[in-house]
Amino acid sequence: MKAMILAAGKGTRLKPCTSHKPKALIEVNGTTMLEHQINYLTYFGVNEIIINIHHFAEQIKDFITRKQYKTRIEFSDEQDKLLDTGGGLKKASWFFDDGNPFFLTGIDIFTNLNLHDLLAFHQDHAAIATLAVKKRQSTRDFLVDRDHVLCGWKNNLTGEEIITRHSNSQLTAYGFSVIHVIDPEIFELITETGAFTMTSLYLRLAEKYQIAVYPHNDGQWYELGRTENFNHPKNMQIIAEIIKRYHP
Repeated sequence: MKAMILAAGKGTRLKPCTSHKPKALIEVNGTTMLEHQINYLTYFGVNEIIINIHHFAEQIKDFITRKQYKTRIEFSDEQDKLLDTGGGLKKASWFFDDGNPFFLTGIDIFTNLNLHDLLAFHQDHAAIATLAVKKRQSTRDFLVDRDHVLCGWKNNLTGEEIITRHSNSQLTAYGFSVIHVIDPEIFELITETGAFTMTSLYLRLAEKYQIAVYPHNDGQWYELGRTENFNHPKNMQIIAEIIKRYHP
């Protein structure tokens, strides 16, 4: 199975740690974020991975070369221009040529989410994409109907709300876990160009296509994209256990 790791960001919320290295190579409990993501994906049977790169791109390439992974690892180079999450996936579309669903994940996500369960849910719901979500405090939420279908989005700071799919049921708000399973037919539906987000793409497609949502409320999920998130000893202890669990 294939997957993509989004690692092209500048890591501005982690400065000064990212002043001389990419966020992907910041160590957490002695393991770089990139190494953990590769371990996590391969644990669930992923054997081909593409990584988009921009900030200190050569450091990431050198790291992968030194590690000599048995997993096939390719790069999607965005050094000329950052394309955001959606544009980054579109540029890497050539990699997903086998017609099978694939995973997409962020570089700074630490979770015990079972990717086999996520994939099974995706296949059962015949969705073009399935998004892992969790009930948690978040600045932005996806709005989901009782059938676990994406209908909209809300900014909890500004009150802005976007509804793109009508539903007869009450909508529930979930924080996005930044882990997707996607059918490659989505590439035929992408009309956006340049830099754009996966969220904007999903909201547009949700009007006519089924974007499923997979809640994993009982699972652990942490995001380490900002320095203040490293200052919680209990959370860091749990993250260390997650890293150990998926380390080969």
